[in-house]
Amino acid sequence: MPVRVGILLPTREQAMMGDYAAAPLLDFARQVEQYAFDSVWTGDSLTARPRLDPFVVLSAVGAVTSTVRLGTAALTPVLRHPLVGATMAAALDQVCGSRLVLGLGAGFPIPESEEEFAAVGVPFSGRAGRLDETAALWRQAWHTGDVPAEFMGKHVHTKGLDRLPKPHRPGGPPLWLAGSDTPGVMKRVARHYDGWLPFLPSAEQYGRAWQRIERLRAESGRPAGAIVPALYATLTVQHDEARAKAELEDYTQRYYGRSLETMSAIQAYGWGNAEQCAGWLSDYVRAGARHIVIRIGSLDPGRQLKEIAETVLPALRRTTATDTGGGSRS
Repeated sequence: MPVRVGILLPTREQAMMGDYAAAPLLDFARQVEQYAFDSVWTGDSLTARPRLDPFVVLSAVGAVTSTVRLGTAALTPVLRHPLVGATMAAALDQVCGSRLVLGLGAGFPIPESEEEFAAVGVPFSGRAGRLDETAALWRQAWHTGDVPAEFMGKHVHTKGLDRLPKPHRPGGPPLWLAGSDTPGVMKRVARHYDGWLPFLPSAEQYGRAWQRIERLRAESGRPAGAIVPALYATLTVQHDEARAKAELEDYTQRYYGRSLETMSAIQAYGWGNAEQCAGWLSDYVRAGARHIVIRIGSLDPGRQLKEIAETVLPALRRTTATDTGGGSRS
């Protein structure tokens, strides 16, 4: 499977600056496509880290682009009623003509996320099981044959699935699990999801987890290539390494209220000149990653996009991985 590279739209970064305008985001997405990236992504949050709604943003992006894939990194499905989510995702897939990939998250275990769940009346406990049931319900609703009208799970019970609109892609868009490398996450990816989208802080940790997922996938009877190994990584590119690190430090402090040292222990962060950043990400490709989603760690990401396109993107595509595993539903 070839290495694909995507860019995260700065919906949260704009919101942090008090700007909710859509036009700059659409211009940014057009540039991503013009620079020959493979995909463009956007995040999701209501009150924890507010930004424009991902379904609305990606619908607009789908209307102004033609080849680039569209994705969520990551969507929190349980913040919406499962029937609403299924309908919105199907409509978005129709708009973009089967270019949609849905990276799904259960909610980060921080107080802000718990408050966000409470605001929409969804229990924070049991959120992983609730996510899995929502994914199963969506797949049932999107099935190309006769669809049972009722879905009954431990957390979700609803009717009317047989009357929902279908996505453009038969069976619906691929569903990737945005999770870490805990045993529970790896089992869920191996058994139920079309892709794995972690932000693990080292390539070595990534490689070990991916090999484990592949073993579990084979044991569960799923075919080789059923799961896309992806990566969510934050990158700050400047010619001077110290300045790049300083900019990324400012970014993490503003975004999370935490230091770069703290965040880089749990998430993938790279900084330096373009060649250094390409080398860092290439290690993940050698460890098995096949779809890299880059979040530019800057409140002014547009000025780094061209350099990433000219240096980081081709370097990653040239990288030969030691593990040629990958997926077909990217």
